[in-house]
Amino acid sequence: MRADASAGIPNGRWFHIIVPIMILCIVSYMDRTNIGFAIPGGMSKELAMSASFAGFAAGIFFVGYLFLQVPGGHLASRGVAKNFLTWSMVAWGVISIATAYITSETQLIVLRFALGVAEGGMLPVVLTMVAKWFPDEERGRATAIVIMFVPIANIVSGPIAGSVIQNFGWRDLFLFEGIGSFFLIIPWIFMVQEDPEKAKWISPEEKAYIVSRLKAEQEELARSPAIKNASFSQVMGNASMWKLIVINFFYQTAIYGFVIWLPTVIKNLTQANIAEVGFLSMLPYIGTMIGMYTIGRLSDSSGKRKKYVILPLLGLAASLAGSVFLKEHIWLSFSCLVLAGGFLQAAASVFWTIPPMLFTASVAGSARGAINALGNLGGFLGPFLLGWLKDIFGGTDYGVFCLVGFLVISALITTTLPVTQRQH
Repeated sequence: MRADASAGIPNGRWFHIIVPIMILCIVSYMDRTNIGFAIPGGMSKELAMSASFAGFAAGIFFVGYLFLQVPGGHLASRGVAKNFLTWSMVAWGVISIATAYITSETQLIVLRFALGVAEGGMLPVVLTMVAKWFPDEERGRATAIVIMFVPIANIVSGPIAGSVIQNFGWRDLFLFEGIGSFFLIIPWIFMVQEDPEKAKWISPEEKAYIVSRLKAEQEELARSPAIKNASFSQVMGNASMWKLIVINFFYQTAIYGFVIWLPTVIKNLTQANIAEVGFLSMLPYIGTMIGMYTIGRLSDSSGKRKKYVILPLLGLAASLAGSVFLKEHIWLSFSCLVLAGGFLQAAASVFWTIPPMLFTASVAGSARGAINALGNLGGFLGPFLLGWLKDIFGGTDYGVFCLVGFLVISALITTTLPVTQRQH
C-alpha cells in the first residue's frame, strides 16, 4: 500500500503527535549542541581548553548517551514512552542550568556526560512512538518531519546562541536554555498519548486505519524469515543489525563533527563575530530541512530505501570535500557548507524506516535503541577527532577529509543490506 492509502482518513495524528514530539526534540538538541557556540564564544578561553579537549567535552555527551538507548526503546515498546520523556525533560533542564555555573574542565565533563545519560533514551522512544502512530506508507514522511528537529533546532539556536553570547555571555546561554525546558512539560503532558487506543481526540476512522495497517504489517512480518521473530539477543547476532550499527556510527561521526565545529569553521573562514556566525550558521540547516523532506518523499513514493540512504551520504561527502578544496574562495567554500547542510540529515529519515522492516515490533524498539546507542558513539569520535587534528595541524582540513572517508564507507556498507519489499 502506497502513501495515498490514507486519502480521506482524518489526520489529527500529524498535529497531536508530531508537533509536541518535534518541540521536545528541538529543545533537547539545542541543549546538547549549544556547546558548539560556547566554545568559540568564550568558554575555551575562560576554562583554558585546547581544541582537542573542547572536542572531547562536546563528544563525551555521546558516551553518556549510550546508557539509556536500549532500556528506553524497551520501555517505549511497553507503553511508558510518555512518562519516560517527561522525566527526561526535567533532568536535562536541571543539568543545562548547572552547566551555567561550572568553574573547571572536570565539572564540564561530568555535566556533559550526565546530559548524555538524561537524553539517551529520547530518539529510540520517539521513533517507537512514531511507529505506533504511522503505518509504513506514512512512516518515511513522519520520521523525516520528526528528525527535522535537527535543522530547526540549529536554525533557531544559531541566532539565539550568537546573540545571547554576544550580549550576555556563554554561561547565560546554558541558563536560558535549561529554564526553557521546563516550559514544555505541561503542554507535553496534556497533548501526547502513547498510542491510538489511548487517545480521546482521535476519530473512529483514523483509529481504525492506523490499527488495521499496523496489524497487517505485523502479520506480514510473522510470515517472514525466522530472524524477524527472534529475541533481542538473537537480533544482536544478526549481520544486518551490525551493518546498521556501523553505518550509523560513521554517519553520526560526520554529522556531529560538522555540527559541533561548524561555528568555529565559519568564524575562522569569514572572520565574523559570534553573533554574525550565529546567523550564517542558519543557512546550512535551512538546506537540511529541504533535503530531509525531499529525500523522505522520494523514498516513500518509490519504496527505494537503500538508494535514498546512499545518495545523501555521498552528497554530504562531496560537499564537505569541496568546502576544503575551495577554502581560498571564502564564499564558494561557505556555499559548499550550505550544500553539505542539504545532505546532512537527509539519509537519517530513510535509515530509520529500515529496522521496522527487518524486525517485529516486540524487538524493533530495543533494536533501534542499540543501533542509536552504538552508532551515536560516532558523536563522540567526530568532535574529538576534528579537535585533536586541529591541535596537531592547526586547522580542520584533515579532520574533514576523515569525515568524507567515513561517509563513503557508510554508503558502501548500505549497498550490502538485505532487500525487503520497500527497501531496494
